[in-house]
Amino acid sequence: MVSTSPLAEVFAAQRRLAGLLDGITDASVRGPSALPGWSRAHVLSHLEGVGAALARQAAYAARGELIEVYDGGRPARDAAIEAGARRTAEELRRAVLAVLAEAGTVWSALGPGDWSRPVRYRDAEVTAALLCWWRELEIHTADALIGHAPRDWSRPFCTHALDFLAPRGPAGGLTLRATDGPEVYAVGTGPDAVTVRGALSDLTAWMAGRTPESALDSTLDSGSAPLPELGPWP
Repeated sequence: MVSTSPLAEVFAAQRRLAGLLDGITDASVRGPSALPGWSRAHVLSHLEGVGAALARQAAYAARGELIEVYDGGRPARDAAIEAGARRTAEELRRAVLAVLAEAGTVWSALGPGDWSRPVRYRDAEVTAALLCWWRELEIHTADALIGHAPRDWSRPFCTHALDFLAPRGPAGGLTLRATDGPEVYAVGTGPDAVTVRGALSDLTAWMAGRTPESALDSTLDSGSAPLPELGPWP
């Protein structure tokens, strides 16, 4: 069974997003998000789609069935985001709220034996689908620029996200050291290992491909060094 904490964090993130939707307008959703080429409407449309897709993974798994994450694969996903982004702010708000309600119902209904059931998402288990939804919620709510930023990410979320994103670390090795807490993450070892220091949320934002609020300090044993290039999303 998934521990109480991630499920509680997911539901808290859903409630937060629902509250932030009250402030969106037709003008604001046409404005740019933190993602190049995407408006806020694109981000909200994506959150609607991925929330429904991951909840569907869990609902089918609970019945002992498997289903693809998106009918029609990535092309259908992308087309749905583009189509959904053309809606008014009120239409987007209602659509996202409906998915949040659906997701809450699905995740709440799972029993102790359901979390280890297989899903098509990454050919993993239901727990992996829930954790993906947690990442999507937190990161894309911040991307939407509607009042929740990476600096607001909880330490439990940052810890989870850094564990998930560890494969992005450079082959030469990487150590992440939080300057606002005890967290230290060693991502591989090697003679060219780089140490990057910063607030935990800033380290997480950088590993997630987002812009940290404050500059990060990057060093080699020999002195300062540029931030290393990160690998693809795992």
